[in-house]
Amino acid sequence: MGKLDLRRIALALAAPVLAIVVALVITCLILLAAGSSVSGFLSTIFSVPAERNVINILNNASILYLSGLAAAIGFRMNLFNIGVEGQYQMAVFTAAVFAAQGWLPGPINVIVSIILAMLVGAIWASIAGVLKVTRGVSEVISTIMLNAIAVSLTAYMLRKVGVSTGSNLATEEIPRDSWVGGIKLLSGAPNELLGLSLLAVLGGIGYAILLNRSKFGFALRATGTSASAAVASGIDVRRMVVVSLMISGAVAGLIGLPLLFGNSHSYGTTFQAGIGFAGIAVALLGRNNPIGIAFGALLFSYLTEQSNLLEINAQVSPDIVAISQGVIVLAVVIAYEVVRRYRNALEQRQVAAELSTSAPSEATPEATR
Repeated sequence: MGKLDLRRIALALAAPVLAIVVALVITCLILLAAGSSVSGFLSTIFSVPAERNVINILNNASILYLSGLAAAIGFRMNLFNIGVEGQYQMAVFTAAVFAAQGWLPGPINVIVSIILAMLVGAIWASIAGVLKVTRGVSEVISTIMLNAIAVSLTAYMLRKVGVSTGSNLATEEIPRDSWVGGIKLLSGAPNELLGLSLLAVLGGIGYAILLNRSKFGFALRATGTSASAAVASGIDVRRMVVVSLMISGAVAGLIGLPLLFGNSHSYGTTFQAGIGFAGIAVALLGRNNPIGIAFGALLFSYLTEQSNLLEINAQVSPDIVAISQGVIVLAVVIAYEVVRRYRNALEQRQVAAELSTSAPSEATPEATR
């Protein structure tokens, strides 16, 4: 039994490790073709980050983790929620505008803003769900279009309610009593872990419980595996589609809140974008598993942070890291398919071996004469 468990662990780790190795090899070949320093790239990427960089990695990873969870909920339902970016933009804008009014005392203002952001994210995602179950519109097409609408809509509303601060247009600043303080994780680091990064921990625990310890999670996994079988077992697939996308959107609504309440304190034209699309890659790398998504978020965050040193230390463009991340996503799909086929072949050989050893004992008396 121990050997079987070790084998399963090794097979589970084989695909992401293989994908990372392949990505590194391809990246090095690109660097060689471009005449850049491969040794400088590798030494910089694998250098030990300073304490302040470690905090930056953890802060960015917590945000990527929430984005990965939002995408993974849809993936487990066999739904491709490409609209995480738009859902999070709409949610964080709404939370920023509401929190800036200061209608409620500090902690209550933060809690209500979080709930409001989740509601906005869920409502925005539900549009794609309703279109899918009532009109048969692919969620891929609808969520991509909703992304464009969300970006344009938030930009329009920002011009209406925003305040110009130099070259940046932003909402009014959140009152100081609603700022969420950071956590002093490393004594030697001048920066702190974002207070609301703990939402990533709560989100991961909630995702694991929802998926593996609830009736809804079973229905979600069953529908994602086979919609026809789910219908035969009495699951309302149409309802599951809408509810799953709403939960995905609600989690997407949390993505920008650690930055909003812990760092920027307003939403503006310089607010971090592209997190929703990065979360899709993180979820794919983590195979929609809460622990795997955490690994993917840390890896992507680590690569992004280390890329800031590439141009200084190795005269290599930091854009090469974006290439590496893209190759990792492509490689992981291939690597998981290779590992899956190897696992199936291994199981078939094991079953054949067990059948061959049990055959003599199961032979009839007439056959042994």
